[in-house]
Amino acid sequence: MKREPKTKPKPPPREPVWTYRGYELGSSEFTTAMVHFFRAEVQRANAWRLRLDTTTNWAVVTTGAVLSFAFTQAEFGQFVILLNLLLVTMFLVMEARRYRYYELWSTRVRLMETDFFAAMLVPPFHPSPDWAETLAENLLMPHFPISAFEAVGRRLRRNYLWIYAVMAIAWMAHLWLFPTPSSTWREVIMRANLGMIRGEWFVYGGSAFFLGILIFAIATIGLQHSAGEILPRFEGLSSDFFTSIASRGLNPRGWFRPSSHRKQLLTLIITEKAKAVSDIILQDMRRGVTILTGKGAFSGKERQILVVALTISEIPTLKSLVAKTDSNAFVIVSPAQSIFGRGFQPLSEDET
Repeated sequence: MKREPKTKPKPPPREPVWTYRGYELGSSEFTTAMVHFFRAEVQRANAWRLRLDTTTNWAVVTTGAVLSFAFTQAEFGQFVILLNLLLVTMFLVMEARRYRYYELWSTRVRLMETDFFAAMLVPPFHPSPDWAETLAENLLMPHFPISAFEAVGRRLRRNYLWIYAVMAIAWMAHLWLFPTPSSTWREVIMRANLGMIRGEWFVYGGSAFFLGILIFAIATIGLQHSAGEILPRFEGLSSDFFTSIASRGLNPRGWFRPSSHRKQLLTLIITEKAKAVSDIILQDMRRGVTILTGKGAFSGKERQILVVALTISEIPTLKSLVAKTDSNAFVIVSPAQSIFGRGFQPLSEDET
C-alpha cells in the first residue's frame, strides 16, 4: 500500500499587528516595549519627586535652626529671620523648577495609565485615538506641561505657605518679646530698626511681602494643568458628583491633556511629481492625500497641489519623503483648529 503523504501542519494564525508609520510590531512586542517604557518613566518621576522632598527638607531644617538661634540671641534675631526668609524663597523657586520637571515625566505616566493600561482593563481594547500621537509629540518635543506660576502656587499651598506663616509669627513675636515685652506698637517698630534702615520699612515691607505670598497662593488655585495631582480639578467634590458625571456619559479622565495641546496641521505640497509624492506618503505615513490642480499667477503653468492633514510630530518625516521624491517641491505648513476623521479626533461619539 502506498503511504499517504503527511500533511504539513497549518501555521498558527498570525497575531494582530500594531502598524504605526510603516512599522509593524507584534502585539506582544509592542506591549513589552510599553511596559518597559512605563517603568522607566515611573522611576524618573519618582526620582524628581524625591528631589522635591529634599528641597522642602532644606527649608524646614533651615527655618528650625534659624528660629532656635533667633530666640536665644536677641541682638541678631531679626537679622537671621530676615535672612532665612530670603533662603526659603530661594528654596521655593528651586522646588517650583523641579516640580515642572516632575510634571513632565508624570504627564507621560498618567497618559499611559489613562489611555493604554486603563483601556486594557475594559475589553475590547480601544485606546484613545490620539494618545500615541500625543505621547510621540511629548517625546520628540518635550515641554513643561504647567507654567511657572502654577508650579510656585502649588508648592506654596502644599508646603511653603505654612513655613512662611511660622516665620511671620516668629518674627513678630521676636520683635514684641525681646529683649523685654513691648507695651506699644511704636516700640515694636523701633525694635525693627536695622542699621540705617528704619523699622517702618521692615515691618510694613515684610507685611506686604507675606500678604503678597498669600494672595499669590490663592490667585493660582484656578491653574489646573498638573497631571501629578489626584484629580486636582475636582478637589472637594463628593463621590456622588463623579457618579452623576459617569451616568451622563462624561469621562473626566485625560483632563490634563486637552486636545488643544496636540497641534494639528494642514500641509500643502506644490509639486510637479504629485503621483510619486502622494504614493510615498500613502505608503510610508499611512496618511490620506487629496490632489488639487492650480495655476501659477505669473507663469500660467499648471501645478498639482497635495493636501495632507498631519500632526506636528510627523512634519520631519513628511519633509524627508518629499525631499527624496521631488527636491524642487514647495511645502506650506499651517495650523488647523481641529481635524476630525480617521487618525485624528473621531467624527462621532460612537467612534471613541
